[in-house]
Amino acid sequence: MRIVVTFAVDAEFAPWRKLRRFDKLASGSMEGYFAKVEDAELTILFTGIGGKKAWLEATKVLWDAHVDVCISSGLAGALRLEHQLGDILAAESVHIAEQSRDVFSDPQLMVGAVACGAKRVRAFHSSNRVVIRADEKQELCGGADAVEMESGEILAEAAVFGARGIAVRCISDTADEDLPLDFNRATTQAGDVSLARILGQVAQHPGSVPSLIRFGQQSRSAAEKLAAFLDRYVVNLIAANSASAARGATSA
Repeated sequence: MRIVVTFAVDAEFAPWRKLRRFDKLASGSMEGYFAKVEDAELTILFTGIGGKKAWLEATKVLWDAHVDVCISSGLAGALRLEHQLGDILAAESVHIAEQSRDVFSDPQLMVGAVACGAKRVRAFHSSNRVVIRADEKQELCGGADAVEMESGEILAEAAVFGARGIAVRCISDTADEDLPLDFNRATTQAGDVSLARILGQVAQHPGSVPSLIRFGQQSRSAAEKLAAFLDRYVVNLIAANSASAARGATSA
């Protein structure tokens, strides 16, 4: 069994490395890690921020070898007040804003995610721009539960290559919360966060520092909760797959 889990950036994945040993991928053209879990291969892929690079990076992995399960993961902003900091959400569908279309999570993967502690929600809104203000979130809440930037493209690509996919996110900012900076201005064309651009905004708005520190703490806490969930979820998926294979062998 081969499982691919995607994150936009390493900071979202970092807490998982404290729970399990991962080795860095040898490929120079692709950022990520891998691990053996029982008899399965687990690949971690960093896609960069935003759908375009996510699509390109996911394609590299999915073309390379057969993938059974693709989990699009990371942090997200809540669009509804019922979703609080640290909540793990598994979405039945993802709306790709730039394409005005929906892609869907695999129903069986959804059942497993809920069994491991995720909240089942109707939809994520996936866009190529960061939603900064609470009033922007309010405009989107009628159609989705959380906003993020990569899952739409990743699940669409996984489906093309026959992999079962699911979108799972942990809430790092609530529906009534503005982000401390304009992260659209801090993200490069390659989908990376520029520290220099962040510091430039902080220099222009020094009053944003306390909010930025608080947001960083929230993000770290959310990433830690996501890591605990994903480790549990992946182990359960592998166990279920092994049990299914054993039943098949017995019946044959």
